[in-house]
Amino acid sequence: MRRFYSHGKLLLTAEYLVLRGAKALALPTTFGQSLEIESEESYGHSYVNWFAYSPDKLWFKTSLELPSLDVIATDDRLKSAKLQLILLTLQQLNPKLFTGQTNYKVITRLDFEPEWGLGTSSTLIANLASWARIDPYTLLRYSIGGSGYDIACAKARSPVFYELKQFRPVVTQSDFQPPFADKLFFVYSGKKQDSAQEIRYFNELTEDDELTELIAEISAITDAAAITTDYQEFCRLMDQHEQLLAGLLLQPPVKSRFPDFPGHLKSLGAWGGDFILAMSQEGEQGVRDYFNGKGLHTLFPYHAIVRQKTNSPR
Repeated sequence: MRRFYSHGKLLLTAEYLVLRGAKALALPTTFGQSLEIESEESYGHSYVNWFAYSPDKLWFKTSLELPSLDVIATDDRLKSAKLQLILLTLQQLNPKLFTGQTNYKVITRLDFEPEWGLGTSSTLIANLASWARIDPYTLLRYSIGGSGYDIACAKARSPVFYELKQFRPVVTQSDFQPPFADKLFFVYSGKKQDSAQEIRYFNELTEDDELTELIAEISAITDAAAITTDYQEFCRLMDQHEQLLAGLLLQPPVKSRFPDFPGHLKSLGAWGGDFILAMSQEGEQGVRDYFNGKGLHTLFPYHAIVRQKTNSPR
């Protein structure tokens, strides 16, 4: 059996605009996904039996015939179709795989709930690329698409800067280790956004030549937020970022949903879902009590979810 592991992701800055070249600050998470693959020689029909586990249950299973990768059994056709697309792309990038001479049993295990939006697909793609010894960004580009910042997080030991230059990913290490981390919390909004749908909405809304100035502003915020040691300055930068994106996306800032929150709030990732960054001096219990009162019960302090160099390696 071969085993691979990749980390999930949170995008602190440049959501949406990272697709157009803005510099983003991306945070790998302590949560991730493993991939276990067993293979055996086939003496008849070849197949892939796939079992995907969330932390507490089997959440998806399917079987695909080889070498065609046709779905022959599944409990979720939409998930199977997405997986099939990724595997067909993998097969094209490494023709030595899925030739019909080998049977495979694949088990994936998530450390996080699938609906949290921490990178179910990106961790899978990174793991599959490691197994197939191919470039994960190429696998992403020709399968489900996206900016690629989540792929950068998959193997990162700590926060990274990510940007697309001439459509090529550029990843550099960030020294982001905020001394005010005890005032930063990540709250699950209770809703998972469809990233592909949000990307389509963004692309329909904007043209590249309209965004040059905004991309520069957001990139400057990324740089400033990554180095400031002042909590109030960090909050100011996050508020500025939120207002700029609200104007671009024609959507209200997340603080409008929680106007009485004792602190600052910033949307993360696809707006309207996934996680929210909460900044407050009320302490963990105060922030937790507030969001529990709003029906939101999944909250992580910064150091509990963001991977740092001091975290145990996997």
